[in-house]
Parts: sequence; C-alpha cells; structure tokens
Amino acid sequence: MGGDKAPAEVIAGIRRYLDQTEDPSLLHLFGNSEVIEPLLEQQNIPSDRIQHHATTEVIGMHEHPTRALKEKPNSSLAIGFRSLAAGDIDAFLSAGNTGAMLVGSLFSIQPLEGVIRPTMGTIMPKLSGGTGLILDVGLNADCKPEHLNQFAVMGSVYARHILGIEHPKVGLLNVGEEEGKGNLLAQATYPLLRDNTSIHFIGNIEGRDLMSDKADVMVCEGFTGNIILKMAESLYDMAQHQDIQHPFLNRFHFENYGGTPVLGVRKPVIVGHGISGSLAFCNMIRLADQMLQTDILGKMATELSR
Repeated sequence: MGGDKAPAEVIAGIRRYLDQTEDPSLLHLFGNSEVIEPLLEQQNIPSDRIQHHATTEVIGMHEHPTRALKEKPNSSLAIGFRSLAAGDIDAFLSAGNTGAMLVGSLFSIQPLEGVIRPTMGTIMPKLSGGTGLILDVGLNADCKPEHLNQFAVMGSVYARHILGIEHPKVGLLNVGEEEGKGNLLAQATYPLLRDNTSIHFIGNIEGRDLMSDKADVMVCEGFTGNIILKMAESLYDMAQHQDIQHPFLNRFHFENYGGTPVLGVRKPVIVGHGISGSLAFCNMIRLADQMLQTDILGKMATELSR
C-alpha cells in the first residue's frame, strides 16, 4: 500500500513480472482487500501465483517511522516485516515510507553476524556501458572508518554476484587521488581498505571518476552518497524535461534498477522510490529473486567472517 502510485502500479508491476519470468516466485501481497481485489482481477493475476494478506492501515510517506510501525500494527509494512521475521516470506520490498522500511529492516530482522552497520547501495551507470555500485547512499549519514571498510566488503560481494563483475575494484571517494588527502574519515579509512585482503582496493577516486571504469565499488559515508544519488537521478529528469533522448542519460532512470537493497541484514529488503511505477516494481521483484538465488547475504556473511 506504500508509494505515491500504489497499489495500482504495484499490481501492474506484478503483471509485468509474471509475463517476463519463466519460473516466478510466489508473491505475498499485504494490503487492503477492497482496493486490491479489483486490481488483481483487472490485471488478470492468477490466484495460484499470489497469497493475499489483508491489512487495514497504511503508513503515510511523512509519518514518523518508529512511531508509525508501533501505532499501526495492521499496516502493510508492519505485517510484512513480521512475516519476514517469522520466516513466512523470504524477502520484502516496498515503495512506502523509507524511514519505516529502514527501521523495520534494522529492528525486525537482525544484522548479519559481525556487521557493525547495514548499508544501502545504488547502481551507477558507466560510460562504457557497464554499471558500478556506490555505497552508502543515505542509511548512515555519519560513519567511522570501520563502517566504510565493511561497506567495501559487502559492496564487492554484491558487485561480483549481482552485477557480474568478476574482480570488482574498490575506490574510496575523496577530494584527491593521493594517500593522505581528504577529511579525517577518509584519511583513517584509506589504510584499512589498503590492508583489507578481501577486496581489490585501487586507492582514492574523485567525483569525476564515478562514471568511468576506474572503480566498480565506490565507498563513502551516506551524507555524500545521498547527494550523489539525488544528483544522478536529476540527470534523467533534466533530460526528460528538455526532451533529450540519449542512451546514456536514459540509464539514469531509477525504474530500470527497481529499488535500493539494504545490505548487511539477514534477509533481502528492497526499498523502492516513492514514485515507483510498474517497471520499478517488476525490477524490485526480480532483484529479490536474484538476491535469494545467489544467496548474496550468506556470501557476505562468509566474507565478513574473515
């Protein structure tokens, strides 16, 4: 029920997913029956491909996350996270209240063993046609060097198994290439990444390197990462506003990637953009499938245990 275009675009996204997937997963839908049932009929969704869980409350986009989850136990978000924690579902995704999604991720299911802080990463299109991963993009506005070191490990595992990059290169986002550059966080993080044998660290990278192939995994604290994320999203919006059709700029359309995964928790949680349409919801489900099929979180736990 969360998102500006829910639940109509959610159901339309399910239709896309079923049409494009040879062996689709069983989908659990959490929402108001009176609203959802007509949409399921309209989209001709087979009853054997879904399980519907009736809810009576909705968490608004601007409600306080912790208070809303507590005060609205019959909302789609609250019931969804309870189902995830109980093992009734294997992954959970929504384009609803981002804060509530993050609170639910952190407190309904436990972090992977050894994870100091989970992180959120997002795809960065490359001029060469490939993709990279930048993290953190907003979950952790303030970080310590140990956090960024773990983000690099989790990002490398994600890039290898989800993005298909065999030997991902890790770069530390900084204001200069030389070791010793940057603020106190960057200076203290550099030696940790340099000595981390679980990653292929190539040194500092600058803002101009984000869309090149210099690094595949780009690490920073969430304050900087979120600014980069919003700037990247604006490139597509500006192109559309100016009626500019360009293959590279079109790759910045967020719906092509679905949603942003929360990395470092025990089960896949995918946070969608509030204005997500059917394409985004379809791709969120496909990403959840891929994360489950590759056991990406289990691989992260193994790598972090080293």
